[in-house]
Amino acid sequence: MDVRTICLGILTRGDATGYEIKKAFEDGGLQHFVEASFGSIYPALSRLTDEGLVSVREEVQEKRPDRKVYSITPAGRAALIGALMKPLPEDRHRSPFVFAMLFADLLPPTSVRTLIDRYVAQSERKLAQLELRAREPLFAGERFAIDLAHTMYTAMLDFLRKRHAEFEGHTLQAAE
Repeated sequence: MDVRTICLGILTRGDATGYEIKKAFEDGGLQHFVEASFGSIYPALSRLTDEGLVSVREEVQEKRPDRKVYSITPAGRAALIGALMKPLPEDRHRSPFVFAMLFADLLPPTSVRTLIDRYVAQSERKLAQLELRAREPLFAGERFAIDLAHTMYTAMLDFLRKRHAEFEGHTLQAAE
């Protein structure tokens, strides 16, 4: 999904500032599936506003700059539903860890072990975050996304633990 469509989706859950939308990418159910920077969120919100899919109002704050609060319009909701009904592109998994493991045969065994240990620790932290999030009230779709992410991280950890001996002995040999 593109950032514009994701912004529309977030706004169906309630009005939000650009900062709050960014936090939804980082802390919400989206964090396990999509990324976006302020450099892509604000231009997307600007285009959505220009197209009438989102409205914006300024709220005055004391001793701080006014903040822009975005709301989805009926046309924006219709555009989101239309986008969700189209065939989705194939998922792509991008992982710096998997990239590094593709070339693990070039690394000393201690570096491979460190790489794996760090990834396991990171995945365990993500799993703990997901378990906390799963205790919160969630929409059905959010519950699905959290459960899917939990299943994926659990499977990755199981895989890494099962392959521990291979990593430990550094038998990831170069192709002959």
